[in-house]
Amino acid sequence: MRLLVTGGAGFIGSNLIRYLLNETNAEVFNVDKLSFPGSVWTMQDFKDSPRYSFAQIDICEASAIRQVVNDFAPDAIVHLAAESHVDRSIDSPSAFIHSNIVGTYTLLEVAREYWRSLPLDRRHMFRFHHTSTDEVFGSLEPSDPPFSETTPYAPHSPYSASKASADHVVRAWHHTYGLPVTISNCSNNYGPYQFPEKLIPLMILAALKGKPLPVYGTGQNLRDWLYVEDHVRALYLIVRKGKTGASYNIGGGCEKTNIEVVNMLCDLLDELFPNARNVPHRNLIEFVTDRPGHDLRYAMSTEMIRKALNWQPEESFPTGLRKTVRWYTENLAWCERVTSGSYHGERLGLG
Repeated sequence: MRLLVTGGAGFIGSNLIRYLLNETNAEVFNVDKLSFPGSVWTMQDFKDSPRYSFAQIDICEASAIRQVVNDFAPDAIVHLAAESHVDRSIDSPSAFIHSNIVGTYTLLEVAREYWRSLPLDRRHMFRFHHTSTDEVFGSLEPSDPPFSETTPYAPHSPYSASKASADHVVRAWHHTYGLPVTISNCSNNYGPYQFPEKLIPLMILAALKGKPLPVYGTGQNLRDWLYVEDHVRALYLIVRKGKTGASYNIGGGCEKTNIEVVNMLCDLLDELFPNARNVPHRNLIEFVTDRPGHDLRYAMSTEMIRKALNWQPEESFPTGLRKTVRWYTENLAWCERVTSGSYHGERLGLG
């Protein structure tokens, strides 16, 4: 397959490209504008692959995207490019509306034009996959059943509202124009190459430096955690075998409160660095004022993707977390490079 990936310099996008280059014979063209949080340093290990190409392009630039699509002639477009941090969306919502809604619309129009130009056999094979989030469904109470693919949308932040809007636009282009699309909504990812503003890498790096570990509210917000390599396996399955027009929930089946996650991280660091000055690292935890409109709980039912595509997560949370802690402690130079000049950690990454 020839896959055009948007946002391939980011966390999930770069892990998807690694999977495609290492585990499949796919040719990959990566489009990323390399603004925050995308970084050239996230692509260093695969940039010289003969099956990989890259162009620094904003997905809102229709003419540039059209040129790449027509020249590369993909079998599928996997759309991951998005502004994705909730706290940043609260402070600066305009970038989220522009990138996540206008950018998705622009891609859809270019894809529709390209798809209609294909011969019938290739037109039948083409797919446009849109990657979204569990946050579009709003918040669950502790006793509520997990989100399913038919859960009504109820976004609560500028970020989740922009992603919900993009999901609706993608569905509209399928139902109105016949564009063959699939959508996935995923729970919280963690693993290597995640930008250090998110909860897990932020806490690891702060703890290593002996800085406070700020936890929103009482730390009781629940999230469903999924190792990123399990996510990208699911994305590839959906692109290859997913039903046109369908949405698939992807989750780890692993609900943890934020304070549970931070405590587990602290205990792992105590184990790995028993002689560190800040052992026990739990002493660094500080509870801070909660985020405005902070959703209590997200949880995903993955019954549909398990049955339809025979997918399930392979990594448990304890083993995945250990791998993640080891990766960050062994790649501190990468963390310094990607955060240099662009990281402002006042309200970032607290779940």
